[in-house]
Amino acid sequence: MTTLFLATTGGHLTQLVALAERIPPDRGEVWVTHANEQSRSLLDGRDVVYLPYVGVRDVPGVLRCVPVARELLRRRRLTRAVSTGSGIALGFLPYLAARGVDCHYIESAARVGGPSLTGRLLRRVPRVHTYTQHRGWADDHWHYGGNGFDAYEATPAVRGPVPGSPLRVVVTVGTAHEFPFRRLFVRLAGLLRCGGELQRAVGRPVEVLWQSGGTPVDDLRIDAVPFLPATELAAALARADVVVSHAGTGSALASLEAGRFAVVVPREARLGEAGDDHQRELARELDGRGLARHREVGTLGVDDLLETLATSVRRVSTVPAFALRT
Repeated sequence: MTTLFLATTGGHLTQLVALAERIPPDRGEVWVTHANEQSRSLLDGRDVVYLPYVGVRDVPGVLRCVPVARELLRRRRLTRAVSTGSGIALGFLPYLAARGVDCHYIESAARVGGPSLTGRLLRRVPRVHTYTQHRGWADDHWHYGGNGFDAYEATPAVRGPVPGSPLRVVVTVGTAHEFPFRRLFVRLAGLLRCGGELQRAVGRPVEVLWQSGGTPVDDLRIDAVPFLPATELAAALARADVVVSHAGTGSALASLEAGRFAVVVPREARLGEAGDDHQRELARELDGRGLARHREVGTLGVDDLLETLATSVRRVSTVPAFALRT
């Protein structure tokens, strides 16, 4: 008995790694995703098959997945497949379900109001079980099995910046290549620069780790790195005093796992920053749960950054299993 865990990189993969710990194990497992700094680091030591990237509405990319699914089924005798999307799931789950594999598609926790395009398509595929991470839109087709954010709770901060030391800030916008989020970097470059508003407010130097993803920032005079291995980003988040993140599920989970109460800023689809506006829904959800502070780019200020210093995040003592249908 072997379970296939399947997800594209970024928030989808981060969620799946966390949810896999809450799913009863099989005798074996194999992972399928795309190769980048995040996935190699996050899945180090696991049995992984890396595929070329499947982009947004990438029909040829989806079709290229099918022969891989066929070969894995033959060689590994898959009995169960679990995916958090995105398009890569369309290349595997319909094929495997038609051949008797127990298939489960878990919609991203970012989808607070309803399913993604991938989810809507897979909901119509026979023998693919579909799940939501939000009770509000669970129904006969979308089973509520749990939520990835159930593992965390806010708590008063147990530590603050060391007097006299630099204030450490992490700015992170995830791994998406297709969607730059330049507005956020333009806004923060002025606030966080040497001698800028944040430094004047705290009276201390400010050190910033800029993780820029697919956003061009060379002209902003910031020392940015596009992508970081998951372990390096996790270590930087754990050391940070202040975290500012796009409202992506993977970045949010990474901040929570590091114990950080972040400022989360949603992208806007109309500006070409995302395919739709699900990030705003997620930012409101995290704010409502008391796990992050939701702010928009145009209103983000130094006071928002400093107010997060009073709050930390910790794991709850007992995390319920994610309930898969049988």
